[in-house]
Amino acid sequence: MEKKPTENVLESLFEKTSDYVETRLELTKYKAIKKTAVITSSLISKLVVGALLLSFVMILNIAVGLWLGELLHKTYLGFFALAGFYFVAGLITFRFRDKWLKNPIADSIIDKMAD
Repeated sequence: MEKKPTENVLESLFEKTSDYVETRLELTKYKAIKKTAVITSSLISKLVVGALLLSFVMILNIAVGLWLGELLHKTYLGFFALAGFYFVAGLITFRFRDKWLKNPIADSIIDKMAD
């Protein structure tokens, strides 16, 4: 029994649709892999830079604490003065944490995911 031309067209259409869906799924998978790689590499690079900056700031703080201690004639007073400065800076940062930290970080993550 011979196939009707309509059946051939439907089979061809079904095969093409199936191929299209498979291709779209594969493309979506590769896009997800790319986004994951971009976000992960960005996070790792920022962590490395952050670790280096943290080391720099720690050593600088020790130097400033010792220098202030020398000016105040008591080493521990230099470190207390520095601790007081960071306490005030911490209170100010806590007060504006949403505006300065939370929102920019959330926006950055959304931008990375939306690309």
